[in-house]
Amino acid sequence: MADQRSTRSQPGSGGLFNPKAQQRPGTVAFRDLPGGCAACQIRELAICQALSDEEIASLEAILTQQRYAPSQTLFYEGDPAQYVFNLTAGTLRLSKLLSDGRRQITGFLRTGDFLGFARDDAYTYTAEAVTQVEVCRFAITEFEALFQHFPQLEHRLLARASNELAEAQDQMLLLGRKSPTEKLASFLLRQMSKAEKMGEPSSPVRLPMGRSDIADYLGLTIETVSRSFTKLRKDGVLELPDPNTVVVRDLQRLEDMGE
Repeated sequence: MADQRSTRSQPGSGGLFNPKAQQRPGTVAFRDLPGGCAACQIRELAICQALSDEEIASLEAILTQQRYAPSQTLFYEGDPAQYVFNLTAGTLRLSKLLSDGRRQITGFLRTGDFLGFARDDAYTYTAEAVTQVEVCRFAITEFEALFQHFPQLEHRLLARASNELAEAQDQMLLLGRKSPTEKLASFLLRQMSKAEKMGEPSSPVRLPMGRSDIADYLGLTIETVSRSFTKLRKDGVLELPDPNTVVVRDLQRLEDMGE
């Protein structure tokens, strides 16, 4: 079998953007967007919040914007870590490949999330678009250089890293100690919490990822995920208008199962 990695685009390009090549149709440089950072709709959710209106110009000077279609890859596990990314629209999935070839999804990122810092100069996970995605991309060396002038930017990233560590600990508990239905309840509650932080209603819960992605995140089979959804529906905890929408009918019972 041919090596599938040999056919992919270069790290971080997603097959859409190369800053050293002629700009391709459908890809927009951030500096060409009306208003630039000043017109950004998600600044309060992003790491940019740490900077004042005057300081934000230094960040804007080193970024480009990229768009990715669903299933396109920002970078692969093991690729040289050259860029960091701020997610400005859409949903990403992060995954690792296990030694037996199975995929373990380690997280889903949404608007305002930040990714790309790596140890040993290589990405430790693969980042793929679930939906159409837009990101602001920064060269790591240029981004880290800003820390000397704007220490508050580094402090905000450290705070995010602390939150990510807490989420990783919750994920370990979820995978190791909870039943399939409890795992699904915890997952739904987490999606509801993220929606609230973004100023969106917590119910209905929008799930852009498919059942296969949810299964790989929860350490379950697709069949078990489907049975768990069905059980919660039959128990009156939720309704399923379509595969990507969950309407919560009994929040207390969902919390009792998921907490």
